This record gives sequence, C-alpha cells and structure tokens, in this order.
Amino acid sequence: MSPQEGCRETARICQLAPVISVLTISDSGKAVGLAGALVNGGLPVLEVTLRTPAALDAIRVMTKVGGSVVGAGTVLTPADVRAAKDAGAVFGVSPGATERLLSAAEAENLPIIPGSATASEAMRLLERGYTVQKFFPAETSGGAAALKALAAPLPQVKFCPTGGINMDNAGDYLNLENTMCVGGSWVAPDDLVSGGRWNEVEALARMAASLRN
Repeated sequence: MSPQEGCRETARICQLAPVISVLTISDSGKAVGLAGALVNGGLPVLEVTLRTPAALDAIRVMTKVGGSVVGAGTVLTPADVRAAKDAGAVFGVSPGATERLLSAAEAENLPIIPGSATASEAMRLLERGYTVQKFFPAETSGGAAALKALAAPLPQVKFCPTGGINMDNAGDYLNLENTMCVGGSWVAPDDLVSGGRWNEVEALARMAASLRN
C-alpha cells in the first residue's frame, strides 16, 4: 500500500467521528463492553494502544463489535505492525515515525497515522506522501495555537492532534482548518472501565460525538 492510498483510508477513518477513542486496556474481558458503549455513543473509531499484554486480545474481540473501526496505537516497530494487522487492526497510529516503521506499514498494507510535532517532522512525512498525521504530544507541543500556525505553510497536511486533549479544549482543535479529528482517552476513564459502567462511558461518548469540526 502506498502512502497516498493509506492516507486516503486514514482520512476516511478520521472523518467518521470528531474523536478517536484512545484506549489502554489491561483486561480484555472488558473490551467488548467498552467497544459497545463507545460505538453506541457515536464514537466508532477505537485506537487500542499496544501498551499492555491485553492489547492484542482486546483488538481481536473489539473487531467483532458491530460498527466498530478498530486500530492499534503506540505502534513503534515493524513487529508491532505485523502483530496489529494479525489481530485485525485496520489502521495504526504512532507517536512518531521511522523509515523502518513506515516501510513495514506500507508492506503490510496497514494504513498508519504517523506522529509529528514540528514543521520539519511534518515536512519529512509529507515528502514521503503522508498527508494525514498525528500532532503529538499536542498540548505540550504548543497546543491549538501551534497547530494553527502550521496550517499556512503546510496546507496539504491534516492532523489528528492527541495528547492532553479533553472535552474542555477539544473544540479549540476541531475549529482549526487543518484538524480532521482529535484523539482522546477522556471518553473511557479507568474507573468507569474497571467497574463496567458502560452507561456512563456511553454518555461521555455522546458528549464527545456532539463536537463538530
């Protein structure tokens, strides 16, 4: 898969909802309930970070939830790309980018949203054909003001800012012309997930889904 083909798919995914749910799952037994609550709340795009031993199992079971679009986050190596694809992930997200990682994603036909935090990083990815990127870590990299400043010199690049974003500041990013969606973990707090309080997760998802770009 070429970078251009991959970006067409990641752009489509980013346009499904204003928020991509960023999920760190320690118990795959909670995955189906969590996915169902988020999808029912209007957030079908689920990014399961590869930070726990349960992550790949969670991806496998979440892909069976109707309406879900499940990807893998914190994809760092070619091995992560292959494992995510084998588990059923339909996209990947990385906090940064290396040549080996991008080559692996292209070889495995896994659309990936690579991370950038500066104009130089965004330009290097654009040179390779990546027009959809993750702005990370968003808040500590200057926030919405920094992302807005990238729009004029780099109008070809659209971003999914992630990192420090919540219901209070998500709108600042979504109002920018170079933001397609935002990534956020606030829609699935640990206490609600561990307690299986899916109605409350669904309510948070509905609030997030009401945001508009």
